[in-house]
Amino acid sequence: MDATTPLSPKKRARKLKDFSDGSKRMRYTLMTISIIGGFLLWYFITLIPTINTFLASPKQVLRALVSESAADGRYLKDITISLQRVLIGFGLAFVCSIPIAFLMGWYPKVRNLVEPWIQFMRTIPPIALIPLVILAMGLGEPPKYTIIFVAAFLVMVVTIYQGVKEVDKTLIRAAYTFGASDKDLFVDIVIPASFPYILVGARLGMAASLTTLIAAELTGTTFGLGARIQGAQQFMDTSIVLLGIITIGVIGFVLDKILLFVEKKLTGWK
Repeated sequence: MDATTPLSPKKRARKLKDFSDGSKRMRYTLMTISIIGGFLLWYFITLIPTINTFLASPKQVLRALVSESAADGRYLKDITISLQRVLIGFGLAFVCSIPIAFLMGWYPKVRNLVEPWIQFMRTIPPIALIPLVILAMGLGEPPKYTIIFVAAFLVMVVTIYQGVKEVDKTLIRAAYTFGASDKDLFVDIVIPASFPYILVGARLGMAASLTTLIAAELTGTTFGLGARIQGAQQFMDTSIVLLGIITIGVIGFVLDKILLFVEKKLTGWK
């Protein structure tokens, strides 16, 4: 075939798939459409009487939000107390997971001693620990922090440990060739290479903390979003139940976006 002959449609070069997030305008437009579409779908579904008996409509949830906000500040207090529990449990888990994950990844003996217990605990739902935690700590705030801590810690330690294991061995060999010590390898290669995994682990840990919040507040409490949801469930008040669920979702969404912003700022070198 002559070099000047045009390629047939089947032989033309394929366009490389675009894996980027697209333009900011397009992203926000699609997000807005998605949110509005979701609320419209929710509204039309709840027009069916049989569904409305167990799923409150957007109007009912909005009315509950107004009444809860106006009534002695209970709604804001629930948010504040639950957010405090999540942040304390998550913060303790984050601080503890990093050194343990690095020790597991750096020292095989530590890994062989600790990893079986980490994998074992991962299979146990945090809610199953509630009776033991209550017996050990009572009904105050410590058991709530503990339940959230366990859920977040297990997620983060595994994620960060995986990051340490995935460090490019070629970089380590090259550093050894130039006479780098173990300390230099750890500080200059392992930590920077694992840093993105630390931030991903933080996002996963935050999600685990929020999903465990209601279970944590089963240890006995008067205030908190989980406690409010449980109380409303007993009276079949689905509008309050949905309000609490949506509030937890919004808090999680905001916190995840904050962590994502931090991740992009701190890992711009990737």
